Formats: sequence, structure tokens, C-alpha cells
Amino acid sequence: MTFLWLRTWRLAVKSLLVHPLRSLLTVLGIFIGTASVIWLLAIGEGISRKAQEQIEGLGANNIIVRSIKPPSEATGDIRGLVPYGITRADFERLTETIPTIERALPIRELRRRFAYAGRMIDGRLVGCTPEYAEVTKLEVDRGHFITDAELHDKQNHCVLAAEVVQRLFPLEDPIGRSIHIEEAYYVVVGVMKPRMPMSGIGGSLAAQEFDSDVYIPISTLWSRIGDFVVTHRSGSFEGEVVELSQATLRVDKIEHVLQTAELVKQTLARHHRNDDVGITVPLELLEQARTTRLMFIIFMGLIAAISLLVGGIGIMNIMLATVTERTREIGIRRALGAKRGDITRQFLVETIALSTVGGLTGVLGGLTCGPGCRSMFFGMETAAPDVMQQLPELIRTVTPVIVPWSIPLAFGISVTIGIIFGLYPAMRAAAMDPIEALRHE
Repeated sequence: MTFLWLRTWRLAVKSLLVHPLRSLLTVLGIFIGTASVIWLLAIGEGISRKAQEQIEGLGANNIIVRSIKPPSEATGDIRGLVPYGITRADFERLTETIPTIERALPIRELRRRFAYAGRMIDGRLVGCTPEYAEVTKLEVDRGHFITDAELHDKQNHCVLAAEVVQRLFPLEDPIGRSIHIEEAYYVVVGVMKPRMPMSGIGGSLAAQEFDSDVYIPISTLWSRIGDFVVTHRSGSFEGEVVELSQATLRVDKIEHVLQTAELVKQTLARHHRNDDVGITVPLELLEQARTTRLMFIIFMGLIAAISLLVGGIGIMNIMLATVTERTREIGIRRALGAKRGDITRQFLVETIALSTVGGLTGVLGGLTCGPGCRSMFFGMETAAPDVMQQLPELIRTVTPVIVPWSIPLAFGISVTIGIIFGLYPAMRAAAMDPIEALRHE
């Protein structure tokens, strides 16, 4: 029996090599389909993991409350004074009345110009507490971050982000120097390492870039700058009163996050009529991202499966043509004693050989997904840099992740398709009348 199968495989290979180009093109269809399954699932997994990492970076135990500036017509103020967002009273109310809130981090952000020795840079002034670095995954390069003592004493101390240091202190150590902010000088006590920007997540949480930040104690910001901010535009001015830009609330247990978020919403709703406060719950976003990942994988898999289906149709088409070409051969083999099962096995083995070779080469092609994507992005950056810059950060920085089960799945589907689409031509060949087949010219 083993010898019979070996002989069948040897004959199948010889038959396929009679028309090498045709066999190669048939294999190519299966190769593209198999590689597409692995590539698309890897790219989808990479995008999904990147999104989940950003959400996890916010903390699954956290609830983020952020001030949102409402439309000017919604404020009902004709003098340009726009009070909105989270207040210190809101912050105290939440931390004192909701027992599941373990820790709360107040944040105030302003756009300001920083200057030193004639050099200037526009950036974000962040008033915060010592916990800010831990929550936002910032790492100290030199010196130290804001301390509890500096917060308590309202010290004029600041910590600089990487880009601010490069622009203001290109040739000297900034530690101990003083930079100018809002008609006051702040002593530099620390420098942070570069931090990748964070894409916008959720409708109430905008994208954040950390490299042009300057951090000061929030108590210092409240006492030196205050809550009233004036913006001059074309001869007019617009004023706004914002006490807190954001409050990050850490819940004691992950099981209490959703319940606590609902209490936060109800508490703030009693004191805010306008849509000037947004609440982001990373845990909810994480669950949504995981559900979206599953749907995305299914969708990508279906698209790739269509490629394999097209390859299978190609196999059937080629094998039907082969059966017609080899009608006389089939008649001779039947006349010499070959049974219908032998003819069926002969042609089925040929289709399995085509699909197996296509599947194996497709798997090898699929494993090149990482280098292939990097080469593609490099080519796009070289040929069309403007187009690349317009792509979302999530797409430009995605790293494909090979899904382990996609390899046996893609190979198994390719072989199965070869069997299914090769079965009809094989059965048609076996069903031929030997006498009619011998008469075929």
C-alpha cells in the first residue's frame, strides 16, 4: 500500500512538471491566499495590541475626568468670560464622598512660552502632584520630579521635558538654572527622559505630547497664575476660568471601577449643566478594544479566506483542463486495468501537491510580515512622506504580531481547499468511459 502511494505521488509530480509554468501560477494563487491570512491577522493583531497598550497605560483602575470647553453660545456669557470644567470643589466632593476612590490626582494644563538666555519655546505648562510621573509613565533622566515638600511649600521649581532641554539648554546642564514663565522665574530641579506621544482615546481624552512640557507644583500654579486665563485674538480677548484641566481617580479594586464611574457621573451631573466635563473609563475602553479585536480578526480572516477561495477555483479550473488534455491517457490506464479509485487518487494527489506546495511557501511568505511591513513603510516615507504624516500614529508605528494559530489555520485551509476543489475534476476523470476516452484525439 505504501509503495502504491509513493508511486502515485511520483507520477503526480511528473505530471505537474510537464507544464511547469501552469503549475507555478496555480501554486501562486494558493501562496497569495495563505500568506494573506497570516499577514492580515498579524497586522490586525499588531494594531489591536497597540491600542490596548495605550488604554492599559491609562490604568485599568483609573477613572479620568477632564474639562471640556463648551461652545461659546452654550455658556451664555457675552463678555468673553467662560467658566467651565472641573472645580476644586468638585475634586474635594468626589474624593470625600466616594469611599472606593483610593487616590486622586489633580492636573492643570496651560499653553505657555518658556524662555532662557534669549531662547524660547512654546509648550505645555502642567501643574501637578508628585504622582503625575507614575500615572503617565514618565521617567526621570536627571535630578528629580516634583516632591511633596515642593508641593506643600509652593516652590518656584520646575521639571523639564526632553525637547525643552534641547531647545533651551543645547550646551549646558539645566539643573539649577532658572527659566522664565509668565513674568516669573522657576528653578530647574529635574529633566525627564523622552516619552512617546499618546493618541487620543475616547471622546473626552485628547491626544497628548509630552516632549514640550514643563511641570510645576499645582499649588504653585494656583498661587502664581490662578484660574483666570486671557487669550488675545485680533484686537479682542477671550477669558476663561478653569480650576482643573483633569482629575485622575484611582479606584481601590478593579471590580469597583464601573460602579465608581457611575457615582462620579451622578455626582458631577448635579453641579454641571453644560457638557463641560468628560469622563473616560479605561476599563470600559479596554473591554471594547478586546471585543473590537475579535471582530477585526474575523473580518480580516474572511478577506484573506476569499483569496484562498480564488486560489481554489484556479486549481479546479486547471485540473479540469488537465483532465480534458489527458483523456486518452485515462482511457489507456483504464484499458490496462486501472480502477476508478486509482484515477481519482491520481488526480486528487496532484491537486493536494499543488495546494501543499502553495501552503508551505505561503507560510514562509507570511512569516516575512514584519520585515515586509517595515520595508513598505520605509518606501512610503521615501516616496510619499506627506501621505505617511497624514496617517494616524497608531498605523505609522504598528508592529505586526504573528498570531501563532494563524499558521496551521492558513496551511490547513489551503490543503482543504485543494482537496475540495480537486475532488470534482478527479471524480470526473474517473467517471469517463474507457472506450470513449481511447477514441479521444
